[in-house]
Amino acid sequence: MTIQEAAAFLAAHDNYLILTHKRPDGDTIGCCAGLCRALRKLGKTAYALPSLDATKLLGSYLEGLAAPEGFAPDTVVSVDIAALGLLPDNAQPYRDRIDLAIDHHPSQEFFARETCLEADKAACGEIIWKICTELGAMDGEIATPLYVAVATDCGCFVYANTTPHTHRAAAALMEQGIPVKALNKKHFRTKSMRRMKLESLILQNMHLYHGGTVAVAPISLEMMAEAGATSEDTDDLAAFLGQIEGVRHTATIREHEGGQCRISVRTRADLLNATKVCARLGGGGHKAASGCTVQGTVAEAERAILAAIGDQLSQPDQD
Repeated sequence: MTIQEAAAFLAAHDNYLILTHKRPDGDTIGCCAGLCRALRKLGKTAYALPSLDATKLLGSYLEGLAAPEGFAPDTVVSVDIAALGLLPDNAQPYRDRIDLAIDHHPSQEFFARETCLEADKAACGEIIWKICTELGAMDGEIATPLYVAVATDCGCFVYANTTPHTHRAAAALMEQGIPVKALNKKHFRTKSMRRMKLESLILQNMHLYHGGTVAVAPISLEMMAEAGATSEDTDDLAAFLGQIEGVRHTATIREHEGGQCRISVRTRADLLNATKVCARLGGGGHKAASGCTVQGTVAEAERAILAAIGDQLSQPDQD
């Protein structure tokens, strides 16, 4: 489905419920908030499914948008969700009735009745911006969360996925008079003391492989407790490792209760395809940023991701 077709679909329907993925990031939350407000601007009834595990910072963008108890939607839309396995628990009743999926992941599994996919975009927020523009629904309240969506998924325009289109989207959103300086300060230039302590522990416990080009950082429950850190303090730690001189590829291994480890992989996509690395462990994402979840201890997860990285590095073609 093209941007124009997606806009026509949204204009023709009503009573919307918008879904975000579990462990939500700025892109899925920003897209949800921006699209919900745009639909309301058009006179539609639109709500966001409450995001139960959103951080306080990101959850603030959904204030006033949460679906009331008992709301029965006619149209269900997912944003920035590549697979049904990424739906949170409270979205499970809608897994077989998603009408439109709007996404930018190459690993999109086409689970919805209709899909608007642009896999060359750095953020799903770029796609939502285009759809809202096509609908003629844009103002500062819509542009603010969409800017957060775009900026957070490209690391405030420094990641390799940033394109001229990313900058054009950001410029158009900025022209709506949004508080760019405050947003950038809040999302990219502010760290809690807990986060700083956690970064220190990560540097003490990380391991370098493949001649110092691969950095792997276990983040155990014990480390989280020592730093006094919560999920609020763990955003994009894989990118933090990539600042180390000589490191090209990184993996962070976050231990969770119940014997699960969430692995986030960031790579130089021309040298190592992160999607293919994580696909070996049942995950997916983008060429330069992907993730997966494995059962086992942190040490077992480290061995598994190292094996996947080693196997993929031995392949001549990373496309």
